[in-house]
Amino acid sequence: MDKSAFQGSNSSLNDHVTAKAHQNLFIGTSSWKYPGWCGSVYDESKYLTRNKFSEAKFERECLAEYAEMFSTVCVDAGYYKFPNEAYLQKLTSQVSLGFLFGFKVTDDITLKTFPNLPRFGLKAGKPNPDFLNAELFEEFFLQPCARYASHIGVLMFEFTQFHPSDFEHGRDFVSALDKFLASLPKRWQYGVEIRNKAFLHPDYFACLRSHDVAHVFNSWSRMPSVTDQLAMEDSVTTDFVAARFLLKPGRSYTQAVEGFSPYNSIKEVNEEARKAGKALIIKAKEGKRKSFIFVNNRLEGHAPSTITAMLD
Repeated sequence: MDKSAFQGSNSSLNDHVTAKAHQNLFIGTSSWKYPGWCGSVYDESKYLTRNKFSEAKFERECLAEYAEMFSTVCVDAGYYKFPNEAYLQKLTSQVSLGFLFGFKVTDDITLKTFPNLPRFGLKAGKPNPDFLNAELFEEFFLQPCARYASHIGVLMFEFTQFHPSDFEHGRDFVSALDKFLASLPKRWQYGVEIRNKAFLHPDYFACLRSHDVAHVFNSWSRMPSVTDQLAMEDSVTTDFVAARFLLKPGRSYTQAVEGFSPYNSIKEVNEEARKAGKALIIKAKEGKRKSFIFVNNRLEGHAPSTITAMLD
């Protein structure tokens, strides 16, 4: 795909996104290191070593080129490991003033029970003693981030789907969440993303509102659509909005990976998600709320093109 042709639609994607960023809209993708975007977002020739594409060079340097086009990105890597200052300095040094990162908070804080996955080693299947540990979060997440706060837009607590053994009732989760949020420093913008649709209850939204925390609207396999979440009473809980368009409801992560890799083109249009994205963009353009919108390749196959359609 010719990059200039890709950008040429809608008065060039780069200009379109940059202009929107000055109207309270920060729109970007979930992660950014995708070789499949060469020709649309990235100039492959910039990452050649001895006339061969260097994946190491690409992963090390491509954020700077990404930031020429987009105003934000969701750092999914934050979910798997606490960020340190060296990592944060490396990220922020590649972007200009005004670029805002969204971070997923490390799962040491958000997992009630460690999943039975190899990466958890001896902890797999066991209760997490640091679930909603505010002191741990402040020391190992917020303190390294403090120096780079001007580049951080929203910190998102992603809670994977809870089982009855974790929380028998949604109100038990809300009670634990309320205590946790009450103890957090107020200088940051926080968002909460849940994966239990039964927990989308007025008490949950009221808890977030009382702490000035956003409900992160999310398109995910076992959740109502973003359109349906937006329609829920009082689901906008603070003066900014955060949304993550991840998967089509009903589709698993594995199915999306198998169907959409290597993420170099749209494989399936999701009209509902595009409509919801456009609705959020219109609100931001009207100046009503700052909006952070993150789009994943596994929604349609090529997140930059999905964003183009939302901005159209």
